[in-house]
Amino acid sequence: MALQGPIPVSFAQVFPHGCYVVGEVEAVKDFDASTNGRFVQSRDKTTGELVWQVAVMDADPTVKPGQKTVAVKILAPVQPVPPAPMPNLPFTPVEFDHVTATPYVNGAGRLAYSIKVREMRAPRTGPVASAPAPAKHTSTAGKDVA
Repeated sequence: MALQGPIPVSFAQVFPHGCYVVGEVEAVKDFDASTNGRFVQSRDKTTGELVWQVAVMDADPTVKPGQKTVAVKILAPVQPVPPAPMPNLPFTPVEFDHVTATPYVNGAGRLAYSIKVREMRAPRTGPVASAPAPAKHTSTAGKDVA
């Protein structure tokens, strides 16, 4: 199968209505390497980068209240800093770059996704960037991956 490991996606595909930081950026614990009293931070299995986590609220009005808050994992050598708060907003808007989604089956037997990113930044002005258009092919041979 051609798809293996994290699947590259755009920020707009994951959060088409945007999202907001609702928690602190925290180091993710490596449960296998940590022992009582000794914290070891998790590293990404593919890149070896340190793994950080931040809770964000999905701004999509159709998402159920219990599913609005999502943990986004950030791969970075140092602790990322969220964008500065915006005046008159209760939460800080945020966007992510170099987004991947890894599907898995959760404890309830449902399909879920682990979202990993490389960069966290303030939103760009204007509408949320859309997903890149698929490349045009001149040949009719090959596989559809969509």
